[in-house]
Order: sequence, then C-alpha cells, then structure tokens
Amino acid sequence: MATATMEHVMVEGDVSRGFEPVREAFTENFTRRRELGGACCVFHNGKKVVDLWGGIRNKQTGEPWERGTMVVVHSASKGLAAMTLAVAHSRGWLDYDERVCTYWPEFAQQKKERITVRQLLAHQAGLFAIDEPVDRSTLADLDRLAVILARQKPVWEPGTRQAYHALTLGFYEGELVRRVDPCHRSLGQFFHDEIATPLGEDVYVGLPETIPNSRLATMSPPRPLDMLFGFPLRFTLEALNRRSNIYRALEINPGTRVYFDERRVYARNLEVPSGGAVSTARAIAHAYSVFATDGCELGLRNETLALLAAPAIPPTRGFYDECLKGDGVQFSLGFMKPSAAWPFGGASSFGSPGAGGSLGFADPAAGIGYGYVTSQMGTALTGDPRDVALRDALYAALEHSSSIVNRSDR
Repeated sequence: MATATMEHVMVEGDVSRGFEPVREAFTENFTRRRELGGACCVFHNGKKVVDLWGGIRNKQTGEPWERGTMVVVHSASKGLAAMTLAVAHSRGWLDYDERVCTYWPEFAQQKKERITVRQLLAHQAGLFAIDEPVDRSTLADLDRLAVILARQKPVWEPGTRQAYHALTLGFYEGELVRRVDPCHRSLGQFFHDEIATPLGEDVYVGLPETIPNSRLATMSPPRPLDMLFGFPLRFTLEALNRRSNIYRALEINPGTRVYFDERRVYARNLEVPSGGAVSTARAIAHAYSVFATDGCELGLRNETLALLAAPAIPPTRGFYDECLKGDGVQFSLGFMKPSAAWPFGGASSFGSPGAGGSLGFADPAAGIGYGYVTSQMGTALTGDPRDVALRDALYAALEHSSSIVNRSDR
C-alpha cells in the first residue's frame, strides 16, 4: 500500500495492473515537481484503476495527507456545478437552448432577455463581474443574491464575446437550479442529494459544519518568484490592474477569498459553485466516470451525454477570452472542452481545471473519469506540470494496454 520516496514522502493507495506508470509519475511529482500533498484517482470503464494520495496536507503542521483528506479545488468546482444542470437536463427540467428568462423571468432586465442557457454556460453572456457589493452575507441569502444577479447589466452584447466568468457563473447556475428544480433546492443541496450521496463520495459545494478541520488540506501559495514569473506576463499585468476584466472577475464582489476561513480552513455552509467546492480526487473521478460511461448511476440520458461530448460553439467573435487575454480556451454547457491551447483527454472530453493545478474531466471515448487535487498551488494556466505528467502516464498506459489487446487478437 505505501511506497517511500528518496525524500521519505509516503505515497499510499493502489493502482491496477498496467497503471503502474501513473504511480511512478505521482511519486516523481514529489521528488521532481515540488508537490507538497495531493491525490490522484482514475476510473476506467467504471472501474477504479488508480487511487493514490501522499505528502502532507498542512505545510505548517506537517500533518500527512490521508485517504479521506479533502481540499478546495477552485475552478474545478465549475465542472461539478455543471453536472447539476446536466442532471436537470436529463430530467427534462432544462433546455440548454432555451432563454434563461424562461426559467427565471426577473433575469430579463438590462437587455439580457435573449441570453440562452447555452450562452451563459459558455461564458458568453458578458456577466463576468458584479457591480453591486456582494459579500458573504449576500451569498448566504440566495433570494437577495438573485435580485442582484438579475439587475446586472452585460458588459457587451451577449453572444458576441467570451470572457471567463470566474465566480459569477456558479451564482447564475445556482439560481437556475433553484428555478427548475421542483423542490427549489440550492445548487449545493441538489449536488449533495442527486450526485454526491448516490455515489457515496466526499465532495461538497457548500462545506457543512460537521466536517472537522482535520479532514481538510490547507492551500500553500506559490513561491513569490513563481508568482512573479510563472504566469504569462500579460496575464500577470492584467491580474494586477484593478480595472481589468480578470481582476473584476476574481477579486471583487465577492472575490475568491470569500470561501476561505482562518479558523475553519474553508467557509462553512456557503455555496460558491464556481470556486469553493471541497473534495477528494476520488469523488471527482467517480462523478466524471459516470458521465464518461452510460450515466445510469445518476439517471443521465444519452441525449445529455451526447451534448456534453459535442464540440464547443464559439461566440460571433471567436474563442478569444476577454478576461484571460488569450485565444483557444473553449467552454460548453458549463465545462471546459479540450483545445490546442488546453489539451486533455480526447475531442469528446469535458471537465474543468482549477487554479493551482487541480483537474477533473470525463473522456467518453476512453471511458475515463479523472481527478487530481493538490495542496500546493502552481502557476501554470494551461496544464500544471504535475497533472500533465499524471495524464501522460495514464494515456501511455492505456495505449500500451490497447496494443497488447490488439496483438492478442491477431
């Protein structure tokens, strides 16, 4: 079960036969890629084939990362939030090509009446920032938050440009879920009831009071030099500019710090669906595994799965992102899709990365559900080296296994 590296970091867990290269890559993350603590899990055709964890969950105390350790996954939360809308679609409650105001009449203000659910989920609505003050108390009052969201004016004509809705996307998704769900549950409650509980996994969009601090990994920021030089220069300059799109999207009303808590590690009973989910790698991989196979465990329809696997549809001005200041990142139905700028899995894959390195995705063509989480934030915008090494090892193992099967069939 346990393997000691040359630096005495314990890597624990199991891999199925043929997936040993993933364990080797995970171990090398500690010895070569500055991993602090983390976990990786992979399901293949519905079977768990990789389940690894190691390192420490708290840099200050040195406490070890354990099998049930959970950590905030930042924007990898977006994929989990998108799953709730996919479940709603499978139940016939939601049409991706319908206008948002069909489900949420108050949304039809400030020239938002023509925005479709598809456009909103693809970061094409021009609603990446909130002008009115939004703090933790506002987020705790979903009725009050909904009024503010409905009053927000798009920055430009919806459907014309893409701009990363870093935090706002999840709030709009949350109100959509409340509107279409016959029980009017919050997104976090819906996720718990309809996804996490049926799968028996530890993942929360809104961490409850009952979770002790001892189960949570604390995030370690990048080194100052990595912060300064690790990101693309243009992105760094944009992030420092208080008037920039990305600063407005990430840092104010409410800003990403809203889901952290000095005493409790992460805020409790607070839903930030685009950034504040707390999970194990196992839970993320298991959920994506259902989406990568037949979806029967969650009652997903083939029609829904086909829509998620389909290519992203660009806005009229293309995929250039007005927040990230780059071309090629693609979004569809709440998920990120693979592209030349951000490759993962195959063409039909869908998932979501998180700031610092985490990633979860489904690859229907390969039958893969994948999850990687970490307590050491990195600075790569399009694939953290630790995650890339794990995925490279995974797909090399799949290719090797396939070649063996093909040779045996001759």
